[in-house]
Amino acid sequence: MEHARRTALAAALLVLAAPAGATQDAVVTGTAAYRERIALPPGAMLEVELRDISRADAPAPLIATVRVDPAGQVPIPFALRYDPARIDPRGHYAVSARLLVDGVVRWHTDSNHLLPQGGSGQGVALQLVRAAAPGPAGAWQVREIGGRAVPAAIPATITFDGTGRAHGTGGCNRFNGGYEADGPALRFGPAAQTNMACAEPAMDQEARFHAALARVRTWRADGATLLLLDEAGGVAMRLAAQPG
Repeated sequence: MEHARRTALAAALLVLAAPAGATQDAVVTGTAAYRERIALPPGAMLEVELRDISRADAPAPLIATVRVDPAGQVPIPFALRYDPARIDPRGHYAVSARLLVDGVVRWHTDSNHLLPQGGSGQGVALQLVRAAAPGPAGAWQVREIGGRAVPAAIPATITFDGTGRAHGTGGCNRFNGGYEADGPALRFGPAAQTNMACAEPAMDQEARFHAALARVRTWRADGATLLLLDEAGGVAMRLAAQPG
């Protein structure tokens, strides 16, 4: 009993010692998840924001934000703290989230999740959708590798699927791997590929194909032509859009 009295007294003294006018943070808890059955790598990070969306014709001011790093696996729990004094009962406020992998947004909310009535202590379930990867898109036929023409008898192709994945062939084996794009910047990641043996010209071309992909740092599209450029701005690979 004596211990309980001392604990209660200490708590009361802390309240009395709080600065006049001080407000306690409110908190919105919830989870963020996506529908795809894909495991997140260790470098994934979740960012959750609360913004004032009262005015549709103006930027939405940021009220609060929180990061969950590392994110772990979905559903990812979060607790977003904010100052309730910044909430106008007549306004509209939305919770949004972005899920980043290696600094690139891979999933995000695409609709407004309004701040629950009552605010603090209320939970939200954020459903994330796959973000379209910036950069090249569509199917391309490789015409040149390092300035050397690709013969029609040994076709090479790259298809960008719009989700950060690329697949195709360098002339013999099929490959499938990731890429990261940010504006004109472009890098290809490690790729998995089949393990067939082909004639020497095809194997030689495939080796040059993957070496060229490893050198790519930027890209530029001009109509039906796609240029993959190295760090010095040289053309590592020239491609033409595939019909259909």
